[in-house]
Amino acid sequence: MPTRRVMPNKTTKRLKPREADPVITEIVRNGVIAVTEEMKTNLMRTAYNIIIYEALDFTTGLFTPQGETISIGIGLPMFIRGMAETVKAKIGHFGVADMHPGDIYITNDSYLTGSHLNHVTLTLPIFHKGRLVAFSCCMAHWLDIGGILGGMSTDIFSEGLQIPILKYQDRGLVNATVVDIIRQNVRLPSRAMGDLRAQVTAVKTGERRFLELIERYGRDAVLGSIAAIMNHAEAMARTRTRTIPDGVYEAESYMDDDGIDIGRRVPIRVRVVVEGDEMTVDLSEVSKQVRGFYNSGITTGYACAQVAYKCLTSPTDYPINDGSFRSLKTVVPPGRVISAVRPAPMRWWMTYPMTIVDTIFKALAPAIPDRVIAGHHADLLASSFHGINERTSEFFIGSFGPLGGGWGAKMTEDGVSATVCINDGDTHNSPNEQAEFKFPIVVERYALVPDSGGAGRRRGGLGVERVVRARSNMMVNNQSERAHCLPWGLAGGLDGSGNAVELRIGGQWKSDFPNAKVLVAQLKPGDAFKIRSGGGGGYGSALERPVEQVREDVRQGYVTVKSAAELYGVVLDPQSFEVDAVATAKLRAARRSGDRAAAGAKLA
Repeated sequence: MPTRRVMPNKTTKRLKPREADPVITEIVRNGVIAVTEEMKTNLMRTAYNIIIYEALDFTTGLFTPQGETISIGIGLPMFIRGMAETVKAKIGHFGVADMHPGDIYITNDSYLTGSHLNHVTLTLPIFHKGRLVAFSCCMAHWLDIGGILGGMSTDIFSEGLQIPILKYQDRGLVNATVVDIIRQNVRLPSRAMGDLRAQVTAVKTGERRFLELIERYGRDAVLGSIAAIMNHAEAMARTRTRTIPDGVYEAESYMDDDGIDIGRRVPIRVRVVVEGDEMTVDLSEVSKQVRGFYNSGITTGYACAQVAYKCLTSPTDYPINDGSFRSLKTVVPPGRVISAVRPAPMRWWMTYPMTIVDTIFKALAPAIPDRVIAGHHADLLASSFHGINERTSEFFIGSFGPLGGGWGAKMTEDGVSATVCINDGDTHNSPNEQAEFKFPIVVERYALVPDSGGAGRRRGGLGVERVVRARSNMMVNNQSERAHCLPWGLAGGLDGSGNAVELRIGGQWKSDFPNAKVLVAQLKPGDAFKIRSGGGGGYGSALERPVEQVREDVRQGYVTVKSAAELYGVVLDPQSFEVDAVATAKLRAARRSGDRAAAGAKLA
């Protein structure tokens, strides 16, 4: 039996209320948020690659001298744990005694960060008058880190350059050897060096602004306020956890396959235990690590639980800090798809975790139906393509970033449409015009997909379809999931549609893929690829959706006339969209009575 790793609800020293001035505490609360937001802004403005400055695939943060999160400028929610654990690992590696002003530490260790090698993390210790007071940290996605470009990787060694914990900068002096090694092992060294310098700018911004905060209000006052903010975050999370009925809640779902054993489902099972003001998320029954590149490190397993817990207990409480998670325990044995061990491949690390978060919500639906959502499309759908740009004769690597898709409906509202998956939080899709300018492609179509949202009293959000035509020879890769595990509905709501991929080769569309994965495909000028994201699951019976809302859905193009009748029991004139009240009443009555045959005959 493997060791079960449990991340407990950690407790730091709590200040008595009188020890922290409430006015300064609120100033510091907003101050640390402002610091991490400025770190984000400066990174975006100075980065060289579109994934950082447009898609916002990065996260910045401030951390205590012990490595606890003070505030993060959230980009990817899954970094909520990875950055903190990376900071702690760097503390453990060097020791505080060997940390100095002017140091910057670097790593992209997948088993530490929990993600793929493209995520490079820089950490800067912040000193005030010789005392370590905080860390400034930035994790960002580099466009290329070496390794294979297309196809399936089966170990970490084929995925690119692995950078252990090193000093990129020692007391202000840059380690030229580290720079040379990185430059020698990436395909686009100018981009990599530009992004590296941008991350240095971000962590130095964090240092400068945090020290300004200390100089203005005093070191003890600022650090005391941070402790008070964490204590308050803990208290709020515990209070809201107590509103969830005690009990054991379980749910399961699955991933289509691991890209190697095609059609073999990857099981996802979660167990949530609520006891008073504490919650335990047990991920012991999540699938063992797989041969394909969909694994992630154990910090991502912790992050799955923390993202779900944050959404349920304190979604609008800022700054995001470790106090919010003291009442959460997570059980994650090593060797699972979200706690993989070396040398498991990690290149597409982000896909499985978002379905795990969805499944945690699913488990708690019977207990708190008003605070969870139905299933969502749960995938980046971020196809990548590469080749030689015939106009410039330069090698290119292109991507649009997350496509976005349908989110699940809630008890009180419809699901949102064309929105990036939960794993990617604040990330953006890239403007079509920008991608067309940078790469030899043309976007032929970019639109919502009618009928993709699950029918229900509250309708699921709609998916998106993008058709991209090649203007030169290129290779395209798509690694999407959830073609078969459809975004589930809740409380009688219907499932949304699944994710899909198609290719147009020589003028003919090919859509009969066994899943939504096309790991290597060669396109010639005029060929195209189509990526279609799924819709969100519906909530409640579709027969309970108000007739006028169904009519408006049809008028807006969200639902077809046919589906309005077949799924919602609403009969509309196909030209004017006027409701046939009599036929609608009869059809809904027949559906409610279960007489589908009679309903079909009357409709005909």
